[in-house]
Order: sequence, then structure tokens, then C-alpha cells
Amino acid sequence: MSDEVFAIVTGGGTGGHVYPALAVADALVRRGHDRSCLHFVGSERGLEATAVPAAGYSIDLLGGRGLRRSLRPSAWLANIGAVFGIIGALFRALRIVGARAPKVVLGVGGYASAPCVVAARLRRVPAVVHEQNATPGMANRLAVRLGARAAVSLPGTPLRGAVLTGNPVRAAITAVRRDPDEQRPLVVITGGSLGAGSLNRAALELYDRWRHRTDVAVRHIAGRRNHDEVARALEAIRRADDLLAYDLRAYEDDMPEAYAHASVFVCRAGAVTCAELTATGTPAILVPLPGAPADHQRRNAEALAQAGAAVLVPDAALDGARLDHELSRLLAAPQQLRAMGESARALGRPDAADRVADLVEMAAGGAP
Repeated sequence: MSDEVFAIVTGGGTGGHVYPALAVADALVRRGHDRSCLHFVGSERGLEATAVPAAGYSIDLLGGRGLRRSLRPSAWLANIGAVFGIIGALFRALRIVGARAPKVVLGVGGYASAPCVVAARLRRVPAVVHEQNATPGMANRLAVRLGARAAVSLPGTPLRGAVLTGNPVRAAITAVRRDPDEQRPLVVITGGSLGAGSLNRAALELYDRWRHRTDVAVRHIAGRRNHDEVARALEAIRRADDLLAYDLRAYEDDMPEAYAHASVFVCRAGAVTCAELTATGTPAILVPLPGAPADHQRRNAEALAQAGAAVLVPDAALDGARLDHELSRLLAAPQQLRAMGESARALGRPDAADRVADLVEMAAGGAP
């Protein structure tokens, strides 16, 4: 039985890489490509190891890990081992590409992407890469130098010959129709599935300032890692006469509903978050994660802020007072919030998965 496939999709590590890759694969299936003809190559350490099989796709996993970006002696020693791991991953990728004989390879960034895209180019297989962030990752920069075609999520992303496609998001997100309550606006504060300490602290300080307000509601998604600690801290500051509608959650199971009803989000500026904000047209206060690789979250936030879709607040400047100031200013100006939502939607590309799929099919020489 032949192992030949139409496309190898490679990369991952985090949801910011994995979920756009799955969205493109699903778009290719909708176009008539058999699910069995799309094969993933990822990392043993990445989210793709579980998420891809759960979505119904086959996957090979590469061992090893990426290089540490540090000058510390411990990082240098770790990187010596990582280099040998990368070499081993490249030889395994060469075997996988040779056995599967894909017509095209799609790289989405992350550790596994570089060996597989390099293997594709060495075997003269066309390659397309998708960059989720405003600052390209190392794997995608290398791939473009080797002749891969680049798709990017945000304007101004510095990759040669890049095509602006947007960042693919789930169909449930693109289907959102916003309906915020202007009489009692909802503020959603979230640091992601694990949470963010600085956002949690600022949210609790905001509660202290807003405890007697009845004209606004807050949904605070503290993250599974921090929820119990935050719940104890909230209970310690509650008073019997508090009036604020304050909904503390560990995790949000229905993000489409949150985007539909929130007047404004307060959140990090990861690639998936920014893509969902723009796809749904949701205004935001963005607090980039300090120390993110190549400071890509700051660049993401700047792209939205410059377009008028968001307000950027540095993590070091975030506290309850700053959050109170920014939110009160926005909530008092519903016309400005509507304009921010329109600016966000103008950046959004709800058809991003199909745009990337277009490039994949063109590189491969056509549709099925």
C-alpha cells in the first residue's frame, strides 16, 4: 500500500501553531482532499501529539527540542544536546518526506517545522509556510530563505514575498455575531487557559474599585492553574454590600459566546487571540506577555493598536488603577467601542483557512 499523501502539515508546539494548522487541513478536506491524504509531522513535546489524532489526522512525531535563547552556561550546554536532536530530526524528516512523497509541505512554525521544511526542499518538494505572528519565527524565516512561499496573518510581517491571508481560526469563531449589551456592558478578562498573574491581580484590584457598580458586569477567567488562589483572594476582599456582577471562572468552555456578548476583552496578544478578536470584531485592551520570543506579542498588539482595534497596555504598567482608567474611558464612549470593533473586523480574515489552502493547492499544482 502506498504511503503517498497530498500534503504534509508540519509544526506545532502550542495552540497558536496547532489550531491554525488544523483549520487549514479541514479547509482542504472540505475542498475534496481525503482526510487520509493529509499527514502531520509534529513534536513529541507539543500539543499536536494529542490534538491532531483527536481531529482525525495521522501524525509522525519527532524527538528533541528547540534551542534555548539565552547566554547562560546551562543554556549553552543544553543547546549542544539540542543540536544533535535537530540533526536526528532532520534525518527522520527526510525519511518521512521520502516515504510519504507529498506534493506539498505546509509549515506552521514551531520545532518540527524546520526539519520537515528543510527535508522538503532537499527533496525538491514545494513548501508553503504560515506565520501567525507579526514577528516571524526562526523556522519560517529559514523556510523562506530556502524558497518556501509565505502566508502571513498581519500586515507588515517581514517575510519576503509574503501573501496576507490572515490567521485561520475555528469555524465556530468565524460564525460569531456580536450582540453586546450597551446598557450593562460585559468586560471579559482572561489570561488564557492557564491564566496570567498580572491580569489576575489587576482584575482583583478592579473588583475593589468597582464593587458598588451595577452598570457593568465582569467575567474573570483566571485560568486553571491560578483559579483556586484567585478565588481565595476574591473571597477575602468581598463585602456584604458588594453589588458588582463579577463572574470568576477557571476556564471558558464557550469562547464564541464570550466574543458575542463582551463589550471589550482584556487579554494577552498571542496569535490565536488576536486572530479571534479580529475575526469577531471584538475591541480589546491588549497586555502583551513580557519575554515572549522575539517580543512577538508586543508586535501583535501594536498591529491592532495602530489599526484602531485595540489599546496596548504594557504588562509592567498594568494594575487596577490603569485598568479602571482604560475601561471606564472606553465604556463611556460606546461609539468608540463600535469603531474599534469595525477596525478589528477590517483586520480579520474569516476566510484565512481557505486563503492558505489556496496557496497550498497552487504550490502543489492544483486541486484534487
